[in-house]
Amino acid sequence: MSDSVEIPAIEAVRADRAALLEIGARLTDEDWRAPSGCAGWSVQDLVTHLANLFWLAVDAQQLPDTTGMPTERAQDVAVGARRGRSPAEVFEDYEKVSEKGLGLIAELAALDVEMPLGGDFGTYSSRVLPCAFAFDHYTHIRADLFKPRGPLDGEPPPSDELRVAAALGWIEAALPQQNPAAVAACTLDLQITGTGARVIKFGSGGPAASITSDAPALVRWITHRGSWAELGVQASGDEQALGTARTLKVF
Repeated sequence: MSDSVEIPAIEAVRADRAALLEIGARLTDEDWRAPSGCAGWSVQDLVTHLANLFWLAVDAQQLPDTTGMPTERAQDVAVGARRGRSPAEVFEDYEKVSEKGLGLIAELAALDVEMPLGGDFGTYSSRVLPCAFAFDHYTHIRADLFKPRGPLDGEPPPSDELRVAAALGWIEAALPQQNPAAVAACTLDLQITGTGARVIKFGSGGPAASITSDAPALVRWITHRGSWAELGVQASGDEQALGTARTLKVF
């Protein structure tokens, strides 16, 4: 990943952090308790999770020991451990730890060291780390807080070039590591149209199939938040490769 991507990725996290703080400041108690687009998580749980991501960078000892657990199970455990907090406590925790975390992940990105992120998450250059935070914020805010999946009315923060490029940067880096069996099974082109337009190649060699969508739709189907039919995704090529493509997941 080039230097031209790293710095904007930090700015993308900063922009969505500011958006989340603005959203959180106007939530009612009912809003905080409402189910989010993440199964089993309330809006409060979702903000807890985003704070926990920063705690992993700032001081992981503040979270429960989840050694050996799959990533998504570990995230559930970490969220559950903080369910006794009030919305105000959760919001303040996110505000403070994210401020510290932003500075830390910027410093880590400048080091360019290999970082194993544990379990089935993968190992990445620290230069990619800001994209992970950008992807999580992008996805959870837009797909899980706002309708139709989430409970909140109104328009979500923009899917502009800054934030889309950072989210796609994480998808491109994480896709092969988090889907190792699929890498060996097929080759694909993921064609992204509109904002952030690019081609993400999966596997080696010529593509057996091609999947086309805009970036918001890609984020949703690659995280299993919507089907290709629901999201207007276009697909062509080898049916077996397309079957494998439908199983791809990034977290």
